[in-house]
Amino acid sequence: MFNIGDFARLGRVSVRMLRHYDSIGLLRPAAVDPHTGYRYYRADQLRRLNRVIALKELGLTLEQVRAIVDDAVDVAELRGMLRLRRSQLEAQLAADTARLAAVEARLRTIESEGQMNTQDVVLKEIAPVRVAELTAVADSYQSTDIGPVIQPLYPELFRRLAAAGVTPTGPGIAWYEPAGTDGGEAVVVHAGVQVTADPSTAGDFAVVDLPGVRAAATIVHQGPMDDVEQSMQVLARWIEENGYRTDGFAREVYLDYCADEPEKGITELQLAVRRS
Repeated sequence: MFNIGDFARLGRVSVRMLRHYDSIGLLRPAAVDPHTGYRYYRADQLRRLNRVIALKELGLTLEQVRAIVDDAVDVAELRGMLRLRRSQLEAQLAADTARLAAVEARLRTIESEGQMNTQDVVLKEIAPVRVAELTAVADSYQSTDIGPVIQPLYPELFRRLAAAGVTPTGPGIAWYEPAGTDGGEAVVVHAGVQVTADPSTAGDFAVVDLPGVRAAATIVHQGPMDDVEQSMQVLARWIEENGYRTDGFAREVYLDYCADEPEKGITELQLAVRRS
């Protein structure tokens, strides 16, 4: 048998933790010296310790852990529980990473407020264009909600176009509209690319004519779309200063889309405007 210190090192836990587990009846020592009070453990008790630690990492309370290990949960069940928890943690990590990126982007927007230049805004007419598209719904127009929805649409769209023998004739164009009339924040995300295909030849994608815009305030955004708020706010200032109104939904024309190096991307933002 092993004394408590040796057993703690073998199990990669602290002595204090083992003493606590003993006090609550979760992992009793195999023997206790009646004269010294020293605790001793057997090697096969590491199996129970492993299960206790694994279940604790799942977020269970020690009382819940004891109930499970006392019911002798088998390896397959434990593996399934751990895989589920791993998936949950991965999803949480992805969400936290996205939130951190959004915070950093907003900080960059704040830091650049004094450097925004409305002279880069151009008012122009946008011609109609035919596009092949796929659509999906995002919870809101926030970048953190739009990004995960639109990003997988383009690879899938290009895959379907290639399968149908349709060749894009121009850049990708994304646009947005409310998902319903109930006043909610959900938006329909349109991921499109210019084509000359006949609508009747479309298969598992749609071919639509995107209408022209009589007057659009436009600006060329350089860099990742995570930082698009900076350019959007330049447009907002220009629109207000020049007496226009807009619904706030920008058309995005990906003049130079760099999936692997988003910081090199070039996107024209187009906001339809009208006089106040």
